[in-house]
This record gives sequence, C-alpha cells and structure tokens, in this order.
Amino acid sequence: MKINHIALWCRNLEEMRLFYMKYFNMQSNEKYHNPKKGFSSYFLTFPEDENARIELMEMPGITENRGIRGHLMGYAHIAVSVGSSEAVDRLTEKLRADGYTIAGEPRLTGDGYYESIIQDPEGNWLEITI
Repeated sequence: MKINHIALWCRNLEEMRLFYMKYFNMQSNEKYHNPKKGFSSYFLTFPEDENARIELMEMPGITENRGIRGHLMGYAHIAVSVGSSEAVDRLTEKLRADGYTIAGEPRLTGDGYYESIIQDPEGNWLEITI
C-alpha cells in the first residue's frame, strides 16, 4: 500500500495551483469541473516523483477553517523534501521575500531534521526539509 494523494480544499483554486507550481516545481493536470456540484479540482505532481500528488479542490459551501493550521487536530502539515539544508534556506528566503509567512525558521530539530515551516496562500503549513 501507499498514499496516492493528499487533498486540500481551497478558497482560491487558481492562486493555490500557481503557488505550488511556482515554488515547488509541481506540474498540473487540466482542470476538472463538475457544474452540477460546482466542484473543481487539479491534481499536481512533483516531476521527480509522479506518485506524490496533491489534489487542490474548490466547491461552494465548504466550511472555513479559522484556527491555526499546524495546531488543529488532524493533519498538521505536508513535508516537501528539497534535497539539502542550503535548498531549505534558499526556498525559505525566497518565500519570505515574496511575502509569505514563515511559521518556523530553518533549524535542526530534535529528531534530526533540518526544516522550516511556511504557510501557503491559504494558511496551510508546509514543512520544507532535506
């Protein structure tokens, strides 16, 4: 068994799609739209691993999450490996310069990971790690 994909509800599907494509080099399929339900989605894949996918979804009536994303029951974050501590630092600084929130500065954690935590345009936490 393996995880097939992770799905995120979005307020702004296109903004989220462009964010993940720009900063994480993900590739997008064609938009799926079901007019009867008002549901739209994209599947994004990493070029280095076509099996690691994120589904971005949008539909009227989805309840807004008003809490701090990394501090709610359930999924806390998605971790993306960028290959080196230097790459973690570079991507973190690029996101900071472009105005995104850094929820956790680059650091070596107690369990041996080098990581930072950033927020995507809708506040979801992304761990950038080696």
